[in-house]
Amino acid sequence: MASTHASPTIYLVSDGTCRTCEQVVRAVLVQFERTAVRLVRKPNVRRRDTVERLIRNAARDRAIVFYTLVAPTAREAIQQAAARHMVPVVDLLGPVLGSLYDLFKREPRAQPGVLYQSNKEHFDRIDAVEFTLNHDDGRREHELDQADVVLVGVSRACKSTTCFYLAYSGIRAANVPLFADHAPPEALRKLDKRRVIGLSVNPYRLQSVREARLRDWNMDLNDEYADKRQIARELRAAHEQMLEHGWRWIDVSYKAIEEIAREVVQVLHENGVDVRLRQDADLRSDG
Repeated sequence: MASTHASPTIYLVSDGTCRTCEQVVRAVLVQFERTAVRLVRKPNVRRRDTVERLIRNAARDRAIVFYTLVAPTAREAIQQAAARHMVPVVDLLGPVLGSLYDLFKREPRAQPGVLYQSNKEHFDRIDAVEFTLNHDDGRREHELDQADVVLVGVSRACKSTTCFYLAYSGIRAANVPLFADHAPPEALRKLDKRRVIGLSVNPYRLQSVREARLRDWNMDLNDEYADKRQIARELRAAHEQMLEHGWRWIDVSYKAIEEIAREVVQVLHENGVDVRLRQDADLRSDG
């Protein structure tokens, strides 16, 4: 039966995600402005029967097929099926694979999805950094359940810097401040407690950090923000909230950010939380 589609149809076929195939085709389509085209994506194509079926459908739709198949069996199957059904096919990887074979004098890996996996790690990092930017210092509380980990603690307890270090490693990290006179937000209390980790600091270290911040702000060092009694009160209240809600905590008093991040990952590991680590080896837990 002939195609009933008004627009020309292009099949995008891949044994991976179809992203590479689609990017190449779209890059060329921009040269044909104001041309309506129907794109049909066919990812994860690896079986002969799947190839046969999609080529029959392409023949029905009078489509042209662009493919990025690396497995030899799939490449052979699509070429044979296309010849039987008289469907025009374009092998986007064939010339590249052939040229590199001539250069390197060895067969390619023929492993689908390798490029996607490489790109995925890059985009995971971008996504994590963007998430952390949008969820710093208690913002967007209603989206906390989308975080891999939520760090809590008083002001200047290294929450933000640790979150950004984790985010660069591909971990979606958010942070929420704890206050002496206010209960933690409801959205935080409802989270899986295994994903909430407190950052604690001794009062002398915290006072020193806050005094440095006041200097940066050109403020009086006698401000309540750096007052020893006020700091002790905040820390006591934060510890009580962590105990009440069953949140584990880490003492960050004299630790570098990368060390704190490593301990956060270790605690998540001990809590049975899989954050699908995408970071460098120095962030992986020893467990």
